[in-house]
Amino acid sequence: MKRQPTFLESISTILVMIVIVITGFVVFEIPIQALLILSSAYAALIARRVGLKWQDLEEGITHRLATAMPAIFIILSVGIIVGTWMFSGTVPALIYYGLEFLNPNLFLVSAFVICAITSVATGTAWGSASTAGIALMAISTQLHIPAGMAAGAIIAGAVFGDKMSPLSDTTNLAALVTKVNIFSHIRAMIWTTVPASIIGLIVWYIVGRQFGGNTNTSNVNELLNELSLVYNINIFVWLPLVIIIICLLIKISTVPAMLISSLSAIIVGVFNNGFNMVDGFKSTFDGFNKAMVSSNNGELTDRTIGLIEQGGMMSMTEIVVTIFCGYAFAGIVEKAGCLDVILNKISKNINSVGQLILATVLGGIMMVLAAGVASVVIIMVGVLMLEMYNKMGLDRSNLSRTLEDSGTMIIPLIPWGTSGIYYTQQLGVTVDQFFIWTIPCYLCIVFALFYGFSGIGIKKARVTE
Repeated sequence: MKRQPTFLESISTILVMIVIVITGFVVFEIPIQALLILSSAYAALIARRVGLKWQDLEEGITHRLATAMPAIFIILSVGIIVGTWMFSGTVPALIYYGLEFLNPNLFLVSAFVICAITSVATGTAWGSASTAGIALMAISTQLHIPAGMAAGAIIAGAVFGDKMSPLSDTTNLAALVTKVNIFSHIRAMIWTTVPASIIGLIVWYIVGRQFGGNTNTSNVNELLNELSLVYNINIFVWLPLVIIIICLLIKISTVPAMLISSLSAIIVGVFNNGFNMVDGFKSTFDGFNKAMVSSNNGELTDRTIGLIEQGGMMSMTEIVVTIFCGYAFAGIVEKAGCLDVILNKISKNINSVGQLILATVLGGIMMVLAAGVASVVIIMVGVLMLEMYNKMGLDRSNLSRTLEDSGTMIIPLIPWGTSGIYYTQQLGVTVDQFFIWTIPCYLCIVFALFYGFSGIGIKKARVTE
């Protein structure tokens, strides 16, 4: 017969998961997915102690994963649209014009804007940093701008675009976990992300004026020339972007809108760039790659290849597998009743919206420090806190926004996290060099807490919910 787990049994599932993740990921560099499965195994032992059978756990996992399927469809569609937009030249065109109009006298501001635009277009902060970001770092050296200062503006722009892009995996994941419409989630994030970024732009403008002047932009020119050799950048490359905007304005569902845009991108790639149609459809699965480019375009540098080789459904495999592993743990913990016990204990000590936001932020930061991966933060803290937001009569977008403020925005600042390691390797700086200059990354938390305790920007749930 099933019994309710004790608080010690319930909280042990979370504590053991944190210990397993810290030890395995940070110390032994074991993939996070394997560690989540191991954590699920411990949670299953607790479930057995309270009287559940394996069939019960399967039911809990299946139920939890069923709620994730709509967003998984979107995430896979994101891979399709990135691959086909690379095929059509839509994303490269955005990067092309961003770099072409770079203002050396406002370098830090320009670096933020260019990387933000690139990330919004691609849905990936990493891709933005490793392409436009590397070119911008080379320019910053010529302008004698401290590497950490330049990297801070670049990373902040990349993360801003990633966070605000409907193509981003973490943005879709946060909306999925909290059961919020993707565009409602993005609108909610404007409250914290935009003010934090405006403050960053002001600071970068003030400190960056001292470095103004002319510079040799050979690195940028080289990238621009190679893009123009690969793609015929003209008015037609904007067609996929225009189509998806029109589809969304006339309220076509997200996935069909993305697929329609992707089909138009394949057509543009074939007739405008001279690519093979078969390759266009291949880009939906494996993404766009240099083999699809005519050999007549000359030898491409590794930087340009790194820019164009993106997208495809397979590029989303890691985040989808992480969802399955994370939701296996969450499904078992929920089915065993551990989640209810933990929430009841926490709710007795939370009496205001401000305290709830603070608890979410602290939980997010703790999980970031433990896991070093934003997706784990969003899944675990989101599942744990969701019901408390419902009980307080708050719109779930408050939770989805706070998950990104304390997860997506903070992850680049963790030296042992995947993003922290990636940026240090790609940009040639250490976290302590760029930390202070990634201004929006840590100011988002300040705004989140301010809104929580002041009540400003806090949306109430509809009465019908």
